[in-house]
Amino acid sequence: MRGRVLIVAGSDSGGGAGIQADIKAVTALGGFAMTAITALTAQNTLGVHGVVAIDPAFVARQMAVVLADLGADCIKTGMLHDAAVIAAVVDTLAEHAPAVPLVCDPVMVAKGGHALLLDSAVAALRDRLLPRATVLTPNLPEAEVLLGRPIAGPAAMEQAAVDLRALGPAAVLLKGGHGEGDEVVDVLADGEGLHVFRSARLDTRHTHGTGCTLASAIAAGIAQGLALRPAVAAARDYVWEAIRRAPGFGAGHGPLDHGHTMRRRGG
Repeated sequence: MRGRVLIVAGSDSGGGAGIQADIKAVTALGGFAMTAITALTAQNTLGVHGVVAIDPAFVARQMAVVLADLGADCIKTGMLHDAAVIAAVVDTLAEHAPAVPLVCDPVMVAKGGHALLLDSAVAALRDRLLPRATVLTPNLPEAEVLLGRPIAGPAAMEQAAVDLRALGPAAVLLKGGHGEGDEVVDVLADGEGLHVFRSARLDTRHTHGTGCTLASAIAAGIAQGLALRPAVAAARDYVWEAIRRAPGFGAGHGPLDHGHTMRRRGG
């Protein structure tokens, strides 16, 4: 079974994050990736050097023609940039894919610190997109913006995940990669309660695009019929290995090895 994933996100010219990482992850995990590009970035491992927004009507057009012809088993959103794009995405989903699962990665800031979501768009993200999400996948800084408070430590993460779910998404995976310690702790709040995922923290600067990659890997799993918790577990394993095998490119936050699964299969 080849799960169809429509990715609505920005482009990363460096290939480590955004649409490029999304396509690589979905393909490496056996899914079929389709795209609606929301913005172009001039980007490398040292940071974002420029952003050109795509007209919201054209973002909606990309989505509509793909959904009308190819369809989708899961949709993943990443960088949406401004409130007009968020409105266009939500309206298009309501018209063309009202029942398709949605993985929402609330991309706000690039690894190098460049804002990828305008401050004026945070309310639109919270009020319009989050209630549509099957699972929301914020990192700690993004969760702090959405909740308007700091989140310190695993116990605070558990409460934060519950509070984020109260904003409307069916489930929340709060990622702890920005935390401290030898373990990375991620907290999933869903209809069954709380589940904590743990993995060893890898000491590396090559973590560019981990959030995009994880969300797309989850979307690929859901598109291929996995329930949420197994999809998250499989996606975390995939990303951990992609970080471990990172090729070491660039002078800054380097990209992951998205294709490790294909080489292990002999592809």
